[in-house]
Amino acid sequence: MSKNAIIYSFHTQKSKKVAEKVIEAFGKEEIEAVNAEELTKEVLENYDNFIISAPTWFDGELPNYWDEFIPDLEEMDLSKKTFAIFGLGDQKGYPENFCDAIGLMAEILESCGAKLVGETSVEGYTYETSKAQRGDVFVGLLIDQENQARLTKKRVSDWVEKIKGEFFN
Repeated sequence: MSKNAIIYSFHTQKSKKVAEKVIEAFGKEEIEAVNAEELTKEVLENYDNFIISAPTWFDGELPNYWDEFIPDLEEMDLSKKTFAIFGLGDQKGYPENFCDAIGLMAEILESCGAKLVGETSVEGYTYETSKAQRGDVFVGLLIDQENQARLTKKRVSDWVEKIKGEFFN
């Protein structure tokens, strides 16, 4: 039986609320929460499937806690690990780098051999550019709590159903 983890900062407000919605949709018994700010290589080695939160900070950057862990991450072989990424961004306030952190994290994980799942459609968003976009899809789930909070619950629910199928196949 595969072990599943959701990694997010326990000290955030919006990302934590979305992570809690993901946990609820996934099933609390089927996934373990890990604080991104306390992440170690050993923790990653203990799980098979991961849902990670990569909110975009400032002008398209990863949060500090991810920046600090990336050197360790880049030394790992993740070829037997599966990842799904979600993140928060503001498509009106930052249309030129909407949810870039998801794209940045996807590139790093793929360079380490990880399998990515959980693509979503670009439809329903209005922005200029995003590093999370590849063709007509995003490499993860993009959440805009500033401008589209009413869509979050359904987006999370639909996404979790999709990734559960990909995790357990």
